Parts: sequence; C-alpha cells; structure tokens
Amino acid sequence: MPQPKVKLVVTGDDFGYCERRNQGIVDLFKAGGISNVSLLVNAVSAEHAAELAKRNHIPIGLHANLSEGLPVSQDLTGSTLLNKDGFFHGKMGFREVLQSGQLKMSEVEAELRAQVNRFCELVGHMPYHMDGHQHVHVLPEVREVFAQVLSDFGITYTRVPIEPGLKFCTFLPSHLRDFNAQVEKDALESIEVFHRHGIRWPDVYLGLSTMGKNMSVSNLKRALGFTLEASLDDGVTSQLIQSNDAATDSYRLVTAELMVHPGYPSQPHQGGCGEGPDDFSQSADRLHELNTLRDPLVLNYYRQQGILLCAFKDF
Repeated sequence: MPQPKVKLVVTGDDFGYCERRNQGIVDLFKAGGISNVSLLVNAVSAEHAAELAKRNHIPIGLHANLSEGLPVSQDLTGSTLLNKDGFFHGKMGFREVLQSGQLKMSEVEAELRAQVNRFCELVGHMPYHMDGHQHVHVLPEVREVFAQVLSDFGITYTRVPIEPGLKFCTFLPSHLRDFNAQVEKDALESIEVFHRHGIRWPDVYLGLSTMGKNMSVSNLKRALGFTLEASLDDGVTSQLIQSNDAATDSYRLVTAELMVHPGYPSQPHQGGCGEGPDDFSQSADRLHELNTLRDPLVLNYYRQQGILLCAFKDF
C-alpha cells in the first residue's frame, strides 16, 4: 500500500461475551476484518477471550461495563449501581438511576478500578485503550470519574462517539436516532473533561450508523467517506481534532475508529455477563456484521483508498 491516508482501528466490542462471540471475533481478526478488540471483563467467557487474544496476538483494550450483568468489585453489596437482584440496572436503567441523582460516583470509581485490575489479571498488561459498554463512559458525572481512572492508570486512549453525518441517517429507526443523538450530546460534553486529563482519541469515530442489519458494504463506504474526505470542520468533528504531525503535501493523515459487534450468534442461555445473553447477541445480526467485514469488497476498498487497519497501540 502507498502512504496511507487513514489509520483505521476496527474494534470488535463485547469480546468475552460468550465463546461463540469470541471465536467469531478471532476468525474475523485472522481474515483481516478487524484490528482491535474491547474486552468485557465481567462477561462469562472473559478468560477464554483473554487466552485467545494472547494466542493470536490481538491488540486488546477494556470495554468498561456499568450497565449489564454482575459487577467485578466484591465491595458493592447494596450498591446504588445494582438492582435488588444484584445486577447492574441495564442500558436505560443505569441512565435513569444516574439522572435521579441516586448513583454514588465513589461506587462507579470502585467498579471501574476493579475492572482495570481484572483486565490486567486476565491479559497480563494494561489496556491499550478503554471505552464504555453502551457508551456509559460519556454520561454526566461518570465521565469525570472515568477520566480520572484512566489518568491514574496511565491509559491514554478512549472513544468519543460523535459520528460525522449521523444526523442524515434517516434509515435508522426513530428510537435509535433519539438514543444516538443523546450519546453524541454526552460525548461532545465529554471532550473538555478528557482533554483536561490528557486522554486522547482518534480524529473520527464511526459505528452508530453501521450496527447489525444496518451494516453493508455500501453503508460502510458511506461512513468511511467522511473520513476519507477529512471533512473535519463541520462544527462538531472539528472539536475532536488533535495535533497530528503525520501529513503529506496533499492530505493530512487521519486516525479513525470503527466500532463493530461481530461474532457467531450466542446459543440460548449461553453467554452474557451473569444474566444470560441478550437478543442482539443471539440474533443473526452478529454474523451479518462478521460476514460483511470480511467481504473482499470491503477489504479491497481499504487497500484501494489508502486505509490502513491498525490498533490504538500503533498510534
């Protein structure tokens, strides 16, 4: 490949969720369709995932989880993070408890630190990056604690989920557009916090518009087009730009992350983070993502357009 125009991290989220998910992600890594993974350390197959990552030399970071399943910390009995059954409150439940003002940030911090330590036990080194399952890391109050934990552990990179062109994706259902809009608002308000703690992230984030059945070769090309055009002065993405000295006379090298959720579908009652697998995990959407990402049309497109797949540790 000639001098690349884009360094693209393709991150397989939810590594560790179940053994079938893990194997699908590894198969896709070997096929050149992803270049990085994000590990759920409270998932039932986290140890299996960590061993696979070591064996296959897969770059790996931490997918911090405050919303699904059981906690890692042993000191959270009766915690505001947990429901009456001892599980996290769920994707929307976590947000509702946070909004009510009942969530103790000291407990959020304790759980995040416990998850970093568990990651190190499983993998043998610090995470190369750390993001939040279901984007909890950019929520109000949580982002301050999250940033402090990253700073304390010396974890340099995170994810800021603001996707260029997302507002034009009218093919997404209304409930998803509403959720994504709130995620982007929270992410935008996280920028100052992350900057203050010396945390970095790629220039461009992609993935909200390409999840599950919405992933296709044409939709990936549409999303990646924003990166290739380097349209980073739209009033939102321009605030994400950080200094990058690598450039040529005709273009500036852009860094980007594409969030994906590939894998072989979970079997009923197998996988999850202590409560069993969710619907998305058991659906054909996971396999659809896997097959799309290893499609020769996608892999050839990367080469033709000067997109080099890499990992956060390569930045």
